[in-house]
Amino acid sequence: MSRYDVPKPAIISSVAKELQKLPACKAPAWTPFVKTGAHKERPPVQADWWFQRLASVLRRVSEIGPVGTSKLRKHYGGKRNRGFAPERTYPGSGNIIRKALQQLEKSGLIKQITVGIHKGREVTPQGVKMLDNAAKVIMKEQGITLPKKQPKPQGAEELVEEKQAVAKKPRKKAVPRKKKTEVPPDAPLATPPVAPTPPTAPEVQ
Repeated sequence: MSRYDVPKPAIISSVAKELQKLPACKAPAWTPFVKTGAHKERPPVQADWWFQRLASVLRRVSEIGPVGTSKLRKHYGGKRNRGFAPERTYPGSGNIIRKALQQLEKSGLIKQITVGIHKGREVTPQGVKMLDNAAKVIMKEQGITLPKKQPKPQGAEELVEEKQAVAKKPRKKAVPRKKKTEVPPDAPLATPPVAPTPPTAPEVQ
């Protein structure tokens, strides 16, 4: 049982209720008036939309982390209605995502990490535990059961060993191709033989 076995809206709503209990997660004063991106026409209608976004960001970081603000802006962006002009895609609000990441990091649910040349935030074991616990509760409430693993058929291991043995057989060495003889540039060109012309009959006067 994990966060991948339940629908996204269900786990986001469940985690949002848990985030409201954390002291580090608080909705800013401007949440009733702000839009979530330039592609939106009005602010969100839900009263607890801030905690819904926190839960969504936490789940998204657990899927593709380490991730930064730029990739998350693309994920939460959308197309803007420009009237008679063609629609255009705009990224989501960077300020909202940045504040959400900061609050989740203060709560200990995500952390900053560097992998090679990539920097971003990754979910912590505490964040994974919160998501998995919410998934377990949802699965019990909705009666979701995972299918049992089917036992391997008899002789499956022998077939695998045979395939591995066949794969390990040495391949035949390729026969080297004959090299083309290079003709020197000063060599005379070979002229094709000319067929003899047949004898012509004498003209009758």
